[in-house]
Amino acid sequence: MLRTTKVKNGYVRGIEAADARITAFKGIPFAAPPVGKNRWRAPQPAEDWEGERDCSRFAPIPVQDTPGLGTDIYCREWHVDPEIPMDEDCLYLNVWTPARKRDEKLPVLVWIYGGAFQWGYAREMEFDGERIARRGVVVVTVNYRLGVFGFLAHKELSAEQPETPSNFGLLDQKAAIRWVYDNIAAFGGDPEKITIAGQSAGGGSVSNQITDSDNFGIIKGAIIMSGMIWDPFADDNPLSPGSVEGLQNLGEKFIEFLGVKNIDEARKIPFMTIRDKYGEFAKNGRFWPSVNCGPYKSNPYKAICEGKYNNIPLMCGFTYDEFRLPLSDGSSASIVENSVQNAFDKALEKNPKAPLYFYCFNPDIPGEDNPGTFHSVDLWFWFETLAKDTRPFCGRHYELARQMCDYLSNFVKTGNPNGEGLYGQELPEWKAYDGKKKMVFTGEGSQCKDERTDFTRYYEEKPSMVRMV
Repeated sequence: MLRTTKVKNGYVRGIEAADARITAFKGIPFAAPPVGKNRWRAPQPAEDWEGERDCSRFAPIPVQDTPGLGTDIYCREWHVDPEIPMDEDCLYLNVWTPARKRDEKLPVLVWIYGGAFQWGYAREMEFDGERIARRGVVVVTVNYRLGVFGFLAHKELSAEQPETPSNFGLLDQKAAIRWVYDNIAAFGGDPEKITIAGQSAGGGSVSNQITDSDNFGIIKGAIIMSGMIWDPFADDNPLSPGSVEGLQNLGEKFIEFLGVKNIDEARKIPFMTIRDKYGEFAKNGRFWPSVNCGPYKSNPYKAICEGKYNNIPLMCGFTYDEFRLPLSDGSSASIVENSVQNAFDKALEKNPKAPLYFYCFNPDIPGEDNPGTFHSVDLWFWFETLAKDTRPFCGRHYELARQMCDYLSNFVKTGNPNGEGLYGQELPEWKAYDGKKKMVFTGEGSQCKDERTDFTRYYEEKPSMVRMV
């Protein structure tokens, strides 16, 4: 097995996964620590090291609110460990590879986690890459800076580093993707077969990365899960980037709130102090991606609708119960379904043969809380990590998870989710989007349906709608 290998900065030693046919390399630095003078700066190159670097343990998670202290559904599902190590020095990634040698040229999946750009981390237990790796894919999960550390904007930063004044978290992701392109062959991966994927804010991040022309030619496919969160009836769309000018004004208020005079003084404050002060300050607003800032010039959703992305295969979809808006007649509309359908329609106008795959996740989810298909629950299924959850899933749920993981892995391999599953069985056909084709994941399995949701009347009922996001 490929337990030791050499990347550009030095040798790394991994560890066998639960399945000994897979090797996991954890906590590989892809950039220099973003601390001290590197706080609120674009990621800098990682330094070389001597000898073999032990990559058997995950690195600390990015600075954020302590996980596992709340009672919300996400603290119950996977943010369960309040003692998980956390540090500002967080720019590390993890690799799961089934390769026995370096020259196997396996397809590569790069995963970007969600969490509203405020929370989340690459080592979340549902993101275990082992099951996907069993299907012949090299899996990479990456950390990036969050909240005030990842997206602070300030006029001093704009003057100091006009090319990259903010969006540090997106720049971290970009640096990680470039690192993968330069180094993944060392793990048996093919740098010419890189697909990026993410969910929620991670899906929004994928949208940013595929519309950055610097990534054209590197990224060969993209999966956006529950990431096109675009409410056509509201100006302040969730997870959509704001103006850098507006965030600069917020940034000036935050620096004043810290009780310092300038950015240089703020760089000397302990990171946990800044974290706690940001928690107090958050009622004034939070920091997240901005437009016209560095390589991220425009709203990525609008850019996708305008065809301003590399012509690559896309897989996009949603969970049925997430971000639904009630209507006066008792029905409801999903703003994510609306957004994906709209984006795909526009993509087909420009390229009728565009390889687009649309899905809806809508099985029954067990549990005393009767949660429905809540935002993010599909992650257990895509990664086939159901056994780590505490919900009483049964055989048909595991069968669905196997199918979904098969589809995802096939898409990474070929840009098309169809083909054989893990055990050689032919999967139910998932037809490409043509204005109405949609794969629906149900408790009875995967079913490709010929259906289209007509949002015309939803627009007409705009005055009666109540936002549920």
